[in-house]
Order: sequence, then structure tokens, then C-alpha cells
Amino acid sequence: MNPDLDKLQPYPFEKLKALLGEVSPTKNLKHIPLSIGEPKHTSPKIVVDSLAGSLQKLSNYPTTKGIPELREAIADWANKRFSLCSSTKDNGLDPDTQILPVNGTREGLFSFTQAIVDRTKPALVISPNPFYQIYEGAAYLAGAELELLPCLENNNFIPDYDSVKEETWQACQILFLCSPGNPTGSVTSLQTLKALIQLADKYDFIIASDECYSEVYCDEDKPPVGLLEACATLNRHDYNRCVVFHSLSKRSNLPGLRSGFVAGDKEIIAQYLKYRTYHGCAMPIQHQIASISAWNDEAHVIENRTLYRNKFKQVLEILSPVLDVEQTDASFYLWPKTHISDELFAQKLFEEQHVTVLPGSYLSRTVNGINPGKNRVRLALVASAEDCVEAAKRIKTFVEGLK
Repeated sequence: MNPDLDKLQPYPFEKLKALLGEVSPTKNLKHIPLSIGEPKHTSPKIVVDSLAGSLQKLSNYPTTKGIPELREAIADWANKRFSLCSSTKDNGLDPDTQILPVNGTREGLFSFTQAIVDRTKPALVISPNPFYQIYEGAAYLAGAELELLPCLENNNFIPDYDSVKEETWQACQILFLCSPGNPTGSVTSLQTLKALIQLADKYDFIIASDECYSEVYCDEDKPPVGLLEACATLNRHDYNRCVVFHSLSKRSNLPGLRSGFVAGDKEIIAQYLKYRTYHGCAMPIQHQIASISAWNDEAHVIENRTLYRNKFKQVLEILSPVLDVEQTDASFYLWPKTHISDELFAQKLFEEQHVTVLPGSYLSRTVNGINPGKNRVRLALVASAEDCVEAAKRIKTFVEGLK
């Protein structure tokens, strides 16, 4: 067996299952899960109809590169969303050389890391902490070491990149970004992205930006900036050393479609395509056709954001008087502090109020004595507005009982 498998920790939800298994919830309240970031809003009818109408494609093998129409739809969306085309010439994403469809960002992030890490020399992957656990597993199984940068409140939950030592940058092969962040919801600024691009040039590493929450944001007039957008402001339309990962799961309430894309530096994309040809993860054609419908439509995305904003407003009105919690920049998460241990908070809340939340320490690692998720919990406002409000009321009752 691959000895690096021993480096993998249980997934956060496995830990949560074990924690909650130690107690029995009250039976007179229905269960409301706020622990997993699985969108529960209705999937767009245009996508469902498109999928149903293309089931005859089940008889065709899909190609790894995907059908041209899907890559063109993705390019059109990304070029418009992130202002990648200049006013004088068409220099946005090239659908033929700079885009690859993937089966969701989870699969893409993992396989990308396996393709990119150079095992012939000591390899380092840098990640935010807390983080999406795929970053960790992908790094270890690619034979790399992992450097975790704490995301703390005093820096708006963005890593302090200025504190990273030069020898760390010199060893770095991949820098993972997550913006908007999971679980913090914080957005990396354009200024910071530009500085990181300069560091990538200086130390010759790749920036892999996980932007799967980019379309769930709080201010309709301030969409989160993206890594390729930062490249474009620097007139770097080759997106050298930069790749982004996007998904329809959160944007379009389609977690079961398993549809996303990777885009950026064409040299990197070409090598990644070579890897994927052997990896065997081509997206089914009927999923590609359905994805085209999703990327071509913004109306359902705007409606989706409205639903989340309304839930944030109602839930924060209930929780703010009793918890240290603030509106996040983007995503559908809240990241409140707890009055007691985050594990005990989650366990007792489940037992007394039948509401499930995720302990923040399960999303983080302790480095130099600091676990950035300690005494925080992640609330995913993915359930219906009614359930989210009911859950907030129960959390308030629970917290008041702790005082």
C-alpha cells in the first residue's frame, strides 16, 4: 500500500459522526443539519430539462477534453464575469487551450496536484488553515509536504503572506488559495492576489485558486475578485503559473451533477490534460450539455444569492445578540466563536436542540500551538429559510442556557 495513506486524517464529517454518536438527541425536535455545505435550493429547471433531454448521449464515450460547446460556454462566462477581455482585443480565456472540464472541484483539485507535483525533488504545498481537506490529502498522496498558514481574525481570516519565510517560498511548488474562503467566507483582495503572482514569478511556483464559492456573495455590486482577473489587470493574459477551479455545485445548486472546470496557464493545462487522459475522469456528455445551460444563465444565480442574503439577515438578527458572529464577505457560511470548546458546543447543541454544526477545529490543524478553528463552529445556511431561522432560534436558546 502507498505509505502516504497513513498521513491522511479522518474527514471532518467522520469525526463529527463519532462525536455525535456519543449522545442521543432530544426526540421532540426534528433534526436540522447546518454542518455540511451541500446546497439545498432547487436545481434550475433549465438544467434539469437539458439533462433529461440529452440522456441519449449515454451511448457515447465522453472525451477527456470535453465538447467544444461546453468549453466555449465556460470561456464566455469567465471572460464576462472576471473582465478577462480587454476593450481593444479579444484576449480572454481560449476555450481550446486554457480550459478543461472536471467532475467538480474536489476531483479537479486532487488530480491536479498529482499531475503537478515534481517528485524528483523535495516538494512543498502551501495551504490556508483552516482548509478544505482535499488540499491536505492531495499534497500527501502526491509525495509533498504541507505548510499551513493560519487564517486569523486580526487579518480578516486571510493568511499573512508577508510572514512566510523565503526558504518556504523557494520550496513551494503549489500555493492553494481558497477565495471566498471555506469556512471563513473571506475574500482575498486584488492587491494580495497581485503580490502573490509576483511571488510565483520570483520563486517559480503555481497558484491554484479554489473559487467554488465565488458566485455566492453578499453585496450584488461587489462580486469577489478572481485570480485570473488579477492576471488580466497586470496584462498577463497567458495567466502564467495561475490556474483557477470553479464549480456549478454552489453557483447553481447542482452538487450532484459533479461539474466544474479548471482554467488558466495553457502550458499547465496541456500537461494536466495529459494526466487526465490516463486518469480516466471524463465528464459524461449529458452532464456537459446540462452544464452549458447552467453557465449560460445568470437569472437563477442572482435568485440564489437573494435567497442566501435573506437567510443571512434573518439568522444574524437572531444570533448576533448571543454569539460573536459577523456577516461573511461571501459563501453561505457563518464562522462564530463559541463560549465553550467547539466540540462540546457541537455535541451539546445536537443533544439538546437536534441541530448539527461542524466544530471549527475539525477543519484546521494545530501548528505551533495554534488551531485557527478552535472555539469556532461552521454554520452552513443551506437549508430552507424556515429551517435556518428555526435552527438559529434553537442555537440562541442553547447559548442562553450556557450563561
